[in-house]
Amino acid sequence: MSTFTLVIGNKNYSSWSLRPWLVLKQIGINFSEIRIPLYTATARQELLRHSPAGKVPILHHGDITVWESLAICEYVAEYFPDAYLLPQEPSARALAHSISAEMHASFYKLRYSMPMNCRARLPGLGMQPGVQEDIDRILDIWNNCRNNFGSSGDMLFGNFTIPDAMFAPVVLRFMTYGVKLDSTSQAYAEAILALPAIQEWIAAAQDESETIPEFELSSKYSLTQSD
Repeated sequence: MSTFTLVIGNKNYSSWSLRPWLVLKQIGINFSEIRIPLYTATARQELLRHSPAGKVPILHHGDITVWESLAICEYVAEYFPDAYLLPQEPSARALAHSISAEMHASFYKLRYSMPMNCRARLPGLGMQPGVQEDIDRILDIWNNCRNNFGSSGDMLFGNFTIPDAMFAPVVLRFMTYGVKLDSTSQAYAEAILALPAIQEWIAAAQDESETIPEFELSSKYSLTQSD
């Protein structure tokens, strides 16, 4: 089997890097990790050596290169079908595709106003106009999945799937900014935070030395992270 190498950004800040990293960890795939700190003078040049998009994350698998977080997750799901990274039942699978794509393409106000920062605790900050609407939509998604498809486990569709990886950074954002959740969403968030891989990511984020001021992260968020 060809080896996997995942190129990521700062673990404290790079929500997009977390998604495929979590997928690989959850299904027990050994992979090498290249971490390129973002928002530095050389970051984009270094990233362009790995993909033409010049953004994280990037997966190298032998001679194959895949970029964009959702594309990487779907590639891994296709390569490891027995990992069941998507639900098997057609209606659940269709929903999983839809909400993963929605997370990938939407919720800009939340992303901008509440950038991921695993080390920080900023309760009450980031509630700019439009953010609550994004939060409400996310909680609606979580409740719908948990109530209709999640009875077999603690994740959105019971067992861990790609949508859980796509929404994991949102869980970390809600933790940082002290977002109040309904009981179903709170239980789901706690299940995500309890994953050993998430605890490993948070611990590594806390050990990083780079600091990016919150306002700088917000204003440059779309420049070096794949969305």
